[in-house]
Formats: sequence, C-alpha cells, structure tokens
Amino acid sequence: MSGTTSAAVRPRRRAAGAGANRWVVLVVLCVSLLLVALDATVLHVAVPAVTEDLRPGAVELLWIVDVYPLVCASLLILFGTLGDRIGRRRVLLLGYGLFGVASAMAAFAPTAETLILARALLGVGGAMIMPATLSILRQVFPDRRERALAIGVWSAVAAVGAAVGPLLGGFLLEHFWWGAVFLVNIPLMLVSLPVGRILLPESRGDRSGPWDVGGALMAAGGLFGVVLGVKRLGGGEAPASPFTVLPLLIGAALLVLFVRRQRRRLHPLVDLRMFRRPAFSTSVGCIVLAMLALVGLELIAAQYLQLVLGLSPLQTGLRLLPLTVAAMAAGLAGARLLRRFGPRRMVCAGFLLTAAAVLTLTAMGADDNAPLLLAGFVLLGFGLETTLFGAYESMLSEAPADQAGGAAAVGETSYQLGAGIGIALLGSVMNAAYAPGLRSVPGVPRHTSRAAGHSLGEAYDLADRLGGDAGAALRQAARDSFVHGLHVTLLVSAGLLLLGAAMALRLPRVMHCAAEAVTTVELPAPREVAESRVSA
Repeated sequence: MSGTTSAAVRPRRRAAGAGANRWVVLVVLCVSLLLVALDATVLHVAVPAVTEDLRPGAVELLWIVDVYPLVCASLLILFGTLGDRIGRRRVLLLGYGLFGVASAMAAFAPTAETLILARALLGVGGAMIMPATLSILRQVFPDRRERALAIGVWSAVAAVGAAVGPLLGGFLLEHFWWGAVFLVNIPLMLVSLPVGRILLPESRGDRSGPWDVGGALMAAGGLFGVVLGVKRLGGGEAPASPFTVLPLLIGAALLVLFVRRQRRRLHPLVDLRMFRRPAFSTSVGCIVLAMLALVGLELIAAQYLQLVLGLSPLQTGLRLLPLTVAAMAAGLAGARLLRRFGPRRMVCAGFLLTAAAVLTLTAMGADDNAPLLLAGFVLLGFGLETTLFGAYESMLSEAPADQAGGAAAVGETSYQLGAGIGIALLGSVMNAAYAPGLRSVPGVPRHTSRAAGHSLGEAYDLADRLGGDAGAALRQAARDSFVHGLHVTLLVSAGLLLLGAAMALRLPRVMHCAAEAVTTVELPAPREVAESRVSA
C-alpha cells in the first residue's frame, strides 16, 4: 500500500472521523482555491492606478501582469510532486504563508521592481496551493460519487473567483489605493493557516527512492520557457523574434530531456505511464482544448463589448456575468450529470454545446443584440464547465492515489498551457483576419491604414487624430474588420471544439465507482479536533 499516514489496523476507527470532517475539508480547500483564482484576475482593473503611481516602463508593466501566471504554471509540477513526497498539507500550509507575506509585500511595493518580485512570490505560493487542493481532495473523497460532487463544488468556486476578481478590484479601487487589492488576501490567510493546520489531513504518496530534484528543475525551466514564448506570441510579438523563439526552443528542449529522464528513472518524478491510460491522456487533451477556446474567446469578447459596442468596463463585466453563473450551475450539477451520462457522453456533449454557443455568437454584428449575447454566453459557460468538470474528474480518478499531487499538477499545467496557447492562437487568427480590411481605406493615408491594422484600439486613436470624413471612414472600416475577424475566430474555435468532441470519444462510457482504500489519509476525528483547538 502506498503513501499512508494511518496504520492499517485503524481504518474503521478513522472512517468515522473522515465522514464527519471531509466536507469541512472541502470548504477549507475551496477557500484556498478562491484566493488563487481571485489573485489571477483582481489586478487587471488596478493596472491604470499602478501605472500612474509606480510609473513602470512598458516591459515592467508587462511583467507585473504576466509574472504571476508565468511562475505559477512553471512550478506546478515541482510542488505537486514535492507534496507527494513530503506531505500535501505541509506544502499547502507553506503556500498559505508565502501567499500572505507576498500579498503584503505587493500591497506596499514602493517600486515596479518590488511589485514584480512580490507577484513572482505570489506565483510560487499559488503553485504550492493549487495542486495540493486537488490532490488532498482526491484523497479525502475516496468514493468516486462523492468526489465528483466535491470537484463540482471546487470548479464552481473557481468560476466565482475568476468573476469576482475584477468586481472586487473595482470596488476596492473606488474606496482605497491600488495596494488594497492584495491586502484582501492577508486576513483570509491568517484564518486559513490555523484552520488548515487543525482540519486538513496529511497525506503522502509513494516515498520510495529519492526525489528527483534535477527532473523538477528541468520541468520548471522547460515550462517557464514554453509559457513565456507562448505569452509573447499571444501579446503580438513577432514569431521570428529571438526573445520569442529562444524561450520556446529552450523550454521545449528541457521538456524533452525531462520526459527522457523520467522514462529512465526507477522512481520518476511523474509516472509517465499514466499517459498510457486513454482516459488520463484524453482528459488532459480535453482540458487543453477547452481552455484554448475559453480564454481566447473571453479576451476577444471583452474587446468586442467595449470597443465595438461601446460598453463601459462595468457593463462589460455584467454582460459576461451570465457566462460565470452558467459555469457555476454546470459545476454544481456536474456530479449528477456524470453519474447519469458517464464521462464520454458528458465531455462530448459539453464540447458540442460549446461549439453550438460559438456558432450562435457568429451572428454578432456591429450593433448590440443583448438577447443573442445572453443566450450565447449562457450556453458557452455551461458547455465549457461541463467539459472541464468531466475531464478533471476523469483525470483524477484514473491517476493512482499515490500520484495524486503529480496528476493534479499535470492537470493544472495543461489548464495554464491551454489558456496561454489559446490567447496566442486565437489572437493570431484574429489579427490575420482583421488587418487585411484596413490596408486601403479611401481618404486615409496608406501608412495610417497599416498602423490601424495593429489593433482596434490603435485604429480608434488614429481615427480621432485624423478627424473629419477620413477619421469616420477609418473608424467604420476598423469596426467592420474587427467584426469580420471575430467571426473567423469563432469559426476556428468551433472547429477546435469539434475536435475536442471527437477526442472525448476515447473516454470511458460509464462512471466506474470501484471502492478505494480509505487508509491513504488521516483525518482528525471530532474529539481530536476539539483537543487540538484547546491545545492551540
């Protein structure tokens, strides 16, 4: 038996404690996830205030925004597998502490460099927290039916965090300075640390053999290079730029070396044999494709709502809110849907529903059509969350219990890579379809037309400078070209989603609910919890 902290003679006695506390553990884990999800989006609305106060350069501003997801994605495998070795609760609590310290550092950062460092430390803390929450959840809920319900709640909380982040940031900025968007983490961490120490179980994986430090560093360096290169492509950098090509090549080379190293080792950091299981590898691929569609479409939809329809940021957030509400509903209903339809039909139907939503949104034009947008965003949110729920649940259930941390890290890494690739791919498609319509606008100088082809925002600025009939013509041409590019991007996204539906056919037809060992974790019984509180 692998990775147990409770003796084999005590499983029945511990079962009572587990039954009493596992839902409380889920609440603690969801609070952890909420903090990480909030921090990923809360800074977006504070960027103008940060720019005005700290006066960062263009490169520094880019790093302030991007260093958090970049560092977090790079270190997921390192900390996920480290948790399997030294204890998942231990890594999670260390992540809590680092997240709180880095939040205070970011809130009172006197310079852009200090803020970049603080955001990087927040990324380290996030990488410690994210895989630990999923791997502990995998251990605390050995029954697959209950685990499916827990994952549904977990994913609904993730959707809430992503949506509440900008709204919370906007509220704080109206009443306080920009550092307040980070200070909100500190009281929650001060509560989470003692509560987590008392209530969360400690669990480990198979600790035979040494931990592969070299492999962990290879994985971190490789992922850092690949994610950095992908983000630069998504930011509109030239594909042939050495600052884009070199990170991609070095990162890919390190990942290839990492895979070869893991195959040769007797005790690998990540057991690559998991990918031989069709359900596991297919689930990872489905997560990547789902995120490819979601992040790129959200980015383009926000630009459409603000720049084409002329909505304010608050109005844009409210228009996108039905997407989040639908995603929450899908997460909460996911366990019942999975039991009734099975992973294959559930994930496949999620992809098809999302593709139908995307095709519905191709009817968007230069004029506002609120009912169409509402229907499209509701279908989009429900379909994508259904897909992600089924894929995550299948991936975790297929992974061995002693590899829960590594499996969770693989899932979160595929999530981050899918998001980065989605911005780069769909952004490139959008630019390729948008720019040709502005190469020659009647009454507008050729060089101005070409400059307007960089982005819709830049086109509007140039149109305002031109003024008169030429400015109006450039603005109208830019809007029409953007809508055309949006339609092309939606069609490409629909094709990717249909590819995901075909891939999902490799998933199991039914949800297998074989009993798992309950001795992999040690949850404190109610009496022990009370004693711990008294001694604390």
